[in-house]
Amino acid sequence: MDILLLIVGLAMILIGANFLTDGSAAVAERFRVPEFIIGLTIVAVGTSTPELVVSTLSSIEGNSSIAIGNVVGSNAFNVFVILGICALIRPLRLTASNIRRDIPILMAVSLLLLFCVSDKYLHLADIDHISRVEGIAMLLLYGLVMWYTIRQTPRAVAEAEEREEKKKPVAMWLAAVMIAGGLFGLIYGGDLFLAHATAIAKTLGVSDSVIAITLVAGGTSLPELASSVVSLMKGKADMALGNVIGSNIANILLILGICSTIQPLTMGGITLVDIMTVVLGSLLLFVSAFTFRKRELDRVEGGIMLLLYVGYIWYLIH
Repeated sequence: MDILLLIVGLAMILIGANFLTDGSAAVAERFRVPEFIIGLTIVAVGTSTPELVVSTLSSIEGNSSIAIGNVVGSNAFNVFVILGICALIRPLRLTASNIRRDIPILMAVSLLLLFCVSDKYLHLADIDHISRVEGIAMLLLYGLVMWYTIRQTPRAVAEAEEREEKKKPVAMWLAAVMIAGGLFGLIYGGDLFLAHATAIAKTLGVSDSVIAITLVAGGTSLPELASSVVSLMKGKADMALGNVIGSNIANILLILGICSTIQPLTMGGITLVDIMTVVLGSLLLFVSAFTFRKRELDRVEGGIMLLLYVGYIWYLIH
């Protein structure tokens, strides 16, 4: 029964990703908003809802390891696995704004997380933790980042005018239904998958810390994986990239901000190596823009990212 419901949850995730992508693209066309911004906001926050639910409930229950581990594991999964798979399917072109603004913001946010949880190393406290003050600061910073990103991204008026005039735009009510239905499929399907995948893992005797960073994080990241792959297959690479970058930023600033505001988060079984893996992911994404003088994440780099993730999982298990 667990295996059957696991498959049902995965099917709901894939169907939900398709509806969400189509609905978001319809909104972008209607308001002439760049697809990257739609990916950065609506899709990114929507597909981060499973992480928000899992981490918030874990924080309320006092389980900081799962709350932080879910975010850390999800961010690593997003970059190394999702972008790795997308790059293997089709090389991801990086725009000038990606290189100058979006990826550096992701790097800065990742370094901020490293700073917040390095209290013992920096001799700021006896334990590594994220305090309520830091949580509130993260939430304010998230609002500022979203405002700045949207403000700096010009509306694609010229691009919208070049689209086929014969194509009848999707009605806004239908786009809203598609987005809502897609999010429902992603969230409920993700929860269904996660619950039964965790049940299977526990029967195999896997520890909670490994479950948090791997299975829980991977399960809650399935919406991002499905949404990004579907967007890429539909020729919307900007939305796929924006989804991952926006999701990782939201995971740290929004989700950990909310969780630590509810209750200060201690590291527990999460180590600085895990946090450094998140920083490494954003750094590799930035470096990929300058390798071989190509502003893209190509198939070779995608394969390297997947191998690095396999190595990281091997390190966790052993």
